[in-house]
Amino acid sequence: MNKLLMRDIRGSLGRFTAIVLIIMLGVLLFVGVKATGPALNHSMQSEVVKHHLSDVQVFSDKGFTRKDIKAVERVQGAKAESIKFKYVIGGKTRDAIALYGLKDPARQNQVILKSGRLPQKNNEILLDKQAQIKDGYRIGDQFTFAKSANLKVNRYKIVGFADSPLYIDDSTRGSANVGSGQVQYFAYIKDQAINLPVATAINISFAKLQHQDVFSGKYQGTIKAKVKLLQKQLDKRKNERRNEIVAKPLNQLNRAQEKLNQAKQKIVQAKAQLKKQSGGKVTTTSELDKQEQQLAETQVNLKRQRKKVEKIKVPSYTWQTREDLPGFTGYGDSSDRIAAIANVFPVFFFLLAALITFTTITRMVEEARGQIGTLKALGFSRSAIAYEYTMYAFLAGILGVIVGSFLGNQLLPRFVVSMYTKYVIGQPVIEYDWASIAIAVVLAMIATVGAALLVVIKETKAVPAELLRPKSPKKAKKILLENISFIWKRLNFNQKISYRNLFRFKLRGLMTILGIAGGTALILTGFGIANSISATGDLQFNQIIKYDAVVQAKKANQLESVRQTIARGKNYQQSLATHTETFKATKHGKTVDDINMDIPQNKHQFEKFVTLRDYQNQHPLHLQKQGVIISEKLATALKVRKGSTISIENEKQTKKEVKVIGVTQNYVGNFMYGSTSFYRKTMKKEPTMQTLMVQLHQTSKKNQQKLSKQWIKANADILGVSFVRDQAAAVTSMSKQLGPVVLIFILLSGVSSFIVLYNLNNINISERLRELSTIKVLGFFDSEVTMYIARESIILALIGILAGFGLGNILTSYVIKQAETSIVVFPLTIKPMGYVVATVLMVIFNLIVVYITHRRLRQVDMVEALKSNE
Repeated sequence: MNKLLMRDIRGSLGRFTAIVLIIMLGVLLFVGVKATGPALNHSMQSEVVKHHLSDVQVFSDKGFTRKDIKAVERVQGAKAESIKFKYVIGGKTRDAIALYGLKDPARQNQVILKSGRLPQKNNEILLDKQAQIKDGYRIGDQFTFAKSANLKVNRYKIVGFADSPLYIDDSTRGSANVGSGQVQYFAYIKDQAINLPVATAINISFAKLQHQDVFSGKYQGTIKAKVKLLQKQLDKRKNERRNEIVAKPLNQLNRAQEKLNQAKQKIVQAKAQLKKQSGGKVTTTSELDKQEQQLAETQVNLKRQRKKVEKIKVPSYTWQTREDLPGFTGYGDSSDRIAAIANVFPVFFFLLAALITFTTITRMVEEARGQIGTLKALGFSRSAIAYEYTMYAFLAGILGVIVGSFLGNQLLPRFVVSMYTKYVIGQPVIEYDWASIAIAVVLAMIATVGAALLVVIKETKAVPAELLRPKSPKKAKKILLENISFIWKRLNFNQKISYRNLFRFKLRGLMTILGIAGGTALILTGFGIANSISATGDLQFNQIIKYDAVVQAKKANQLESVRQTIARGKNYQQSLATHTETFKATKHGKTVDDINMDIPQNKHQFEKFVTLRDYQNQHPLHLQKQGVIISEKLATALKVRKGSTISIENEKQTKKEVKVIGVTQNYVGNFMYGSTSFYRKTMKKEPTMQTLMVQLHQTSKKNQQKLSKQWIKANADILGVSFVRDQAAAVTSMSKQLGPVVLIFILLSGVSSFIVLYNLNNINISERLRELSTIKVLGFFDSEVTMYIARESIILALIGILAGFGLGNILTSYVIKQAETSIVVFPLTIKPMGYVVATVLMVIFNLIVVYITHRRLRQVDMVEALKSNE
């Protein structure tokens, strides 16, 4: 039986190879894409663990002392390290620099040295690698800071370039309240070179969390709980820290007051002595009066200074976890998006491959009826006969699984990780996804061994005499088209035969349609994923958001001054004052954090800056005296609609119940919009108009950075500036990151479609070899014989392509729903090019298959095919 098995494999090597390739491609995509999301996470996890990225950072406007470190480390497992940090102006572009004090050795957030060395002297600097790439800095060059940086020296010698685990995304360095509002580079100088009396930040890590998946829900939930514990500890220190800060100036003021009192007493005594010496007569004390006047002025000054010291508030803290680091959330969302796609796209791909394989194996065993009958007549048992065909199927299936699993698990994730060039990733960390491989093995065995067993068991039930005779051909039946005489009579003989055969071999036709529809749908889905993600930014930042920048004043009463500053530029069009506040909302046990509430000063003008339209019927929405309009993703997350009531809570933990008066179309972020009268009535206070939405004439990114710097330099009341273009760029990068994955989808889908078509065509010819030989003997030319088969293939291909368009839209819709994040909605978008490419590829594949068929039919041995089995 083993010899017979080997002979059968050699005799049908094309079919055996096709089965292996179909299984291999299905497994490759299934296992590969499943492994890609975890591979991205593991690769980044390895990098942050290697360089000891802190779990939490806390910044203080009053600085930290050793007592603060001890307070933080009271939280179980916390290890803290204080550092000096501040945003300063520097470099050729005179822009914001994130400046860190370098400790040797640093226990947390260790720099990733790319060239050169670490600073050893107070006038040496380690610079961001991007400064070398973008501005051409070299080792040995001088890097200059502005005087406002308040450093011990302003010029530093560049001794090296580095990456940092705090900045994993090379395209962004975060925002700042100096320069243009965007951080240009990070830099490290010796800790003692930063002119600060105390540390301004604390890095905190938890040893037990270092090896947890940083992007997992478990890690993020644990960190939130740890931050609350850390906040409690530092909150206990607030008053004590304030007292420490005011203690020195108060002591100095008290000593000055004592000296002042002593000086006053001396003047009083001096005046009394003069009066006594003059016998009680009035005596001129001009000098003493002058001194007394000076002391009075000093007293007023001391009171002013005392009031100033007493006004010093308790420290305010800014908390930052890994999620808040520049680029970190975007990277996590990207890997999650690939993981979400992996739950749908490759599964469909694999199921299609399994279906075609099942059909191929079934046909193969049915074709071997004569051999099975012979073996049975010779006395072989049913199990022995089943062994040959199940082993044939098993070898093809297991070979496809082994090769597909290895290539999928190693090549595909490695290729995708290598495409993430803008992220700080070391060596890719690729682990075998044994769960996915196990699923692939089971599905592959069902599609191959399962199919073989099913047919063999059925066939071996028949007696040898029945098996040794070929199956009776299917009877031709009258088809529906024959009843439409005015069409039927206009068809020629070949066309009539083709249409009859289509209905005669319904199962084979259905399989061909499914194969082509599946391939078309997969190619279309690949384009659809890319198109839908790229459409998000276009719709959000061209149609929904119609302002170009957001400028925030330090105080509400400074907003008019800020408006006047930015209105002087020739790029300025118009602006709108708004109150902005962050809320969280709760309904049906679901809570959504970080919701931006915008309250425009003029609700009628607001429509010029933000488009509000119903997410279902596109009708315009308007702000009203009561209730809020919420964004689509927020409504979906909370499972609410127009007319529902939700609970909202601001950062001061003020809770209110508000009515939803509309759900607006929105693609990026979670928003709530309300009128001033709504806010006044609900929150029982006036909205604080501290933010400007600004519309500008079309400007480039370079011009926007220049504008931002000009505004901040011209008006100290500006707290920060952010441009919509930067947000749009971040969204656009999502589609670029998925580009390689989508390209792989399209290529593999195309290859799979070709193999499926080729395989089905081979089955078709094998089943109908006697029929084709008959018409060839009757005098049909080679081209006519080819068209006899090809005409059916072309009709089925057209039906399959059209069905694939519909299936592709359904599949794309499902995939992008799975790929959405908590703040991003992807609109179903498939551009015409996707349809064109899918159609052209299918046409080309069909033409290639027709050509191969033509060559094969020319070489058919008619005598061998037509001789009687008896």
